[in-house]
Amino acid sequence: MLRFPSDLPLWRPAQPGPRKPWIWQVGWVLAWVQLVGQLLTLGPMRVKALPLGAAMLLPLVLAACLLAWPAQPAKAQGVELGTLQLHKGDAELTLEYSARLTLSPAVDEALQRGVPMYFVAQASLWRARWYWRDDRLAQVRRTWRVAYQPLTNSWRVSLGGLSQPYPNLAEALASMSRVSGWQIIETSKLVPGDRYYVEFGLRLDSKQLPLPMQIDVGNDYQLGVERTLRLD
Repeated sequence: MLRFPSDLPLWRPAQPGPRKPWIWQVGWVLAWVQLVGQLLTLGPMRVKALPLGAAMLLPLVLAACLLAWPAQPAKAQGVELGTLQLHKGDAELTLEYSARLTLSPAVDEALQRGVPMYFVAQASLWRARWYWRDDRLAQVRRTWRVAYQPLTNSWRVSLGGLSQPYPNLAEALASMSRVSGWQIIETSKLVPGDRYYVEFGLRLDSKQLPLPMQIDVGNDYQLGVERTLRLD
């Protein structure tokens, strides 16, 4: 059994310093707003009569008010793998994975409007060869269709000829986020002493979007992850 460790970052970002209490930030903003209000009550003619330095300071004060308020961090989109393992049994080689999918606002909005989305998981088994290109021995693929049903206010996930309803989007995505016992190849087809590896991928298939949406597919629909596992 081959266990997939969690990814290690190649660089470590600087640790932020202690954040000031939110009441301090609110007080800072209110002080700037009060100053701007006093300048605005002077009227256009009086502002023109201000010294040049004070008049030039007015736009900077307005900009500082906007920057002083802390921005809310954006929710990152992507696929985070929690588990990715190969199990080599007496009869077959199987794959197990668990993932967490975070949709972008554009994908979430499209789903809420009734646009179906297709998610694809794929695994390919390769035999490494030093004298020629690597040989692909097997490839397995699963495609899930996720769609919102407005009449029943539910979600439906389809895989092949099977279909299952779910009460919310989170449970619908969870149904495809964890797979175990996925057969890749029979163990008898593996030659002892040869080196093998598996290429795994889980992604949103943007090619199956409606044609008008495929014309302008941006980063909002680039959702996926790829990993390579060596078979010992």
